[in-house]
Amino acid sequence: MPQFRTTDDVTLSYTDEGDGVPVVLVAGFLAAATSWHFTSRALVDDGYRVIGFDRRNHGASEAPTHGQRLARHGKDLHELLDALGVDEAFLVGGSMGASSIWAYFDLFGDARCLGMVSVDQTPKMVNRDGWESGFYGLTADNLGTFFDAGIPPTGRGAGMDKTIAGVTAIAAATGSNPMGADAAAPTTLPLLRDHAAADWRDVLTRATCPVLLVAGAESQFWPPSHATDMAALNEDVAAVVLEGCGHPVNLDDPEAFNATLLRFLAA
Repeated sequence: MPQFRTTDDVTLSYTDEGDGVPVVLVAGFLAAATSWHFTSRALVDDGYRVIGFDRRNHGASEAPTHGQRLARHGKDLHELLDALGVDEAFLVGGSMGASSIWAYFDLFGDARCLGMVSVDQTPKMVNRDGWESGFYGLTADNLGTFFDAGIPPTGRGAGMDKTIAGVTAIAAATGSNPMGADAAAPTTLPLLRDHAAADWRDVLTRATCPVLLVAGAESQFWPPSHATDMAALNEDVAAVVLEGCGHPVNLDDPEAFNATLLRFLAA
């Protein structure tokens, strides 16, 4: 995989294939760029340039002990665009990958973004009075310890059969595990805690590029209301809820997700 060096001396990997308008795919927590295999194939076939980003401590990228906060991941995305000379692109983030894009928006604005797609990521994970679209069971009272052992099961949403089938198919096609990182590792757990405490709602309400929030109707982590509620606050934000999907929408129903994404890109 090609690589570039960040300003804080970390080597990050990416994929780059196809021609046309760039679409940058940013995978979620623990996931590698290869987790987008079904989507990248559809995008290349439709004439897009597809850039898959392995964030620090993910996939083939270096795993340093520093920079495990979303602000740094947002800066890494900015430096990837600079390294590739990409002036404008669609940015697509799955789960924490969406939060990394919102961190990029917060730091650098959305002027270079032709459009942004979030794949089942609530902008605020902590539930409070007036906001019940966060991670099931996560409150201000238990925030400090909730993710100590990684991501706890919620007992909610869809089963994992579709997701496991998707991961298995990608591993067979690419020869690598697209979900290889360890949630509780000392180089990833601080990032998960930082992710859990963030609130990106103000970033979404101020977005000026087109934004699509895709939610899984049967997400294991949060209700799909996170998408529809945010879409009501900004005319540039739209929401789509895909039935029969858990949290990894692009793995659970790649055909439906890819069709939704391609419609958004062509609009």
